[in-house]
Amino acid sequence: MIDAIDVFNYIMTVIMFGISGTWIYFIKSMMCSFALTPHLDRFEIKDTNNPKVSIILPARNEEEFIGKCLDTLIDQDYENYEIIVIDDSSDDNTGKIISEYAKKSSKIIQVTARPKPEGWMGKNWACMEGYHKSTGELLLFTDADTKHKKNIVSLAVSHLLSFNLDALSVIPKMISFDFWTKITLPMISVFLHTRFSAINVNNPKKKTGYFFGSFFIIKKKTYKEVGMHEGVKHEIIEDGALGKKVKDRGYKMKLVRGEHLVEAVWARDKTTLWNALKRLMIPLYLQSNKIAIGSFFAVLFLLFIPFPTLAYSALFTESFSFLLLFFSAGLASILIYIGAIIEVKKALFLRVRYAVFAPIGSLVVILGFLSGLLQAKSTSAVSWRGRSYSMKDHAQNSINI
Repeated sequence: MIDAIDVFNYIMTVIMFGISGTWIYFIKSMMCSFALTPHLDRFEIKDTNNPKVSIILPARNEEEFIGKCLDTLIDQDYENYEIIVIDDSSDDNTGKIISEYAKKSSKIIQVTARPKPEGWMGKNWACMEGYHKSTGELLLFTDADTKHKKNIVSLAVSHLLSFNLDALSVIPKMISFDFWTKITLPMISVFLHTRFSAINVNNPKKKTGYFFGSFFIIKKKTYKEVGMHEGVKHEIIEDGALGKKVKDRGYKMKLVRGEHLVEAVWARDKTTLWNALKRLMIPLYLQSNKIAIGSFFAVLFLLFIPFPTLAYSALFTESFSFLLLFFSAGLASILIYIGAIIEVKKALFLRVRYAVFAPIGSLVVILGFLSGLLQAKSTSAVSWRGRSYSMKDHAQNSINI
């Protein structure tokens, strides 16, 4: 006679095999993404025009990074460009550093952002302030904690024009400094190669549109027609929202690999990591709390549940139901590890040892997502660059459910 424990084990076995099948799909999608995503610097140049580029660089409390970023932008081999650096109400030495660089280089235009209006995210407001000072035909948005190779602007302009694109975004090398970010980022990145892969973004028949905020270049005409950053002023993930608008309006956009040309910091410490995880879940919850909760449990099972299930099933392997569960949970756990190792080696360029901590990294992701769900409608749902934001009255469209 089958008892309740056996029934539970058989149900969990079916779930574990389902998770394994999903991870096989994930791994296949990752490998396709690595193989088929075009590179920024591998193309046939068909257009040699040199339109003026306005690099728009918002900065708030960036004294640790802004100088390194500006060093790489001043040294570009492209001639027809300007660098508009916006000090977004910094309370550290960011403004002073920008001023010093502006004195050394005529390409740098310093902008002091006016106080942020109610209802705006800080970065979105700073980007609009920079845009109003721009004089280029093309707008290149980047972040203050990003570093660029000498030929990145030339390549981006040539690629955009040669393929007659309206917008182009570059996948950067994601830089992380602390242990917690290095074990968590691989688990998050897996989903970028599935739902938000370049294959989907570059396919006109797919609805997926996405920019990496660390580097995207867009025609000024296109930027104005999709509503600029004013049209996404409430968005926590403004680069995703803006990329989605470009794709939804039928403009021609492209996402390319450029890890050897652009380096961007994903999270600087445990605090920014925690807020980054919350920022991924809050937009989903504000669109639909039921779907967000469902997505949370899906991620919980896909990333974490196989590990405790494996430990549980290992206790009583003399029972057939436990033995079957042990095998299925072991298979799912191995596939999670394989996905983490591939991500660490091929996308993040980290040491394999960080993939060993996949169960802990997955748990951090789950807890961060749970915190986002619980605080989505609080008066300070998320903190970013020293500001706290309440999102409860603002619909979010940065992630298309």
